[in-house]
Amino acid sequence: MKVVIVGAGSVGSSIARELLAHNHEILLIDLKPEVIGRSGLRGARWLVGDACELSTLQEAKLEEADVVVSASGDDKVNLVVSLLAKTEFGVGRTVGRVNNPKNDWMFNDSWGVDVAVNTPQLMTALVEEAVEIGDLVRLLTLQTGVSSLVEFTVPHDSHIIGSTVGGTDWPEDSTLVAILRDHAPITPSRDDVIDGGDELFFVTTIAAEDGLRALLSPSAEGDETPEEELPDQADDDGFDG
Repeated sequence: MKVVIVGAGSVGSSIARELLAHNHEILLIDLKPEVIGRSGLRGARWLVGDACELSTLQEAKLEEADVVVSASGDDKVNLVVSLLAKTEFGVGRTVGRVNNPKNDWMFNDSWGVDVAVNTPQLMTALVEEAVEIGDLVRLLTLQTGVSSLVEFTVPHDSHIIGSTVGGTDWPEDSTLVAILRDHAPITPSRDDVIDGGDELFFVTTIAAEDGLRALLSPSAEGDETPEEELPDQADDDGFDG
């Protein structure tokens, strides 16, 4: 996934670092060339310039980006970049950082902002959630540092479609707390049937995330294939995003 991040301060760098660790292609735009050396980011591309200038965004080839993240410390910059990304370059997903809560009302689709947030880790998750359907996405690490809130969007060809909440053997220390279906939240009950496109939200220990990922990933479906049908093949590992 190609992600353009405007603003390479502590927030922008934090987002870039985590996305680089997940093997995404990152371009950072910042006015100050000195941030390149002190960022410590390896593998990112850089463009020094004013992201509010159309020529800078053209040089960045913004039309090729999957997601544009406006993470500067200036709300005016973040709004202008989001608006240009949508109206001039047709970017599919924009994530805007809100610095001043009083400006929150402006961060909406009229300014080209798809999602407005003020938590760096949540911004990272929302960037990835744009394309990471079928993989577990960590939204928040809870205050204790032991547990997290994670999201999984069920692909329409998932092996768990048709399973009931109560009939699924969820990993220990993982609790399904909400289902988002057709933009409406549902409190899960044992009889609820999982459908394609459902967004499943779990509170889980960080240690249990791998078990939850293994259960939900496509590889779990492959484990049900009888051995005689694939005599010479070992089980494939699931995609670990």
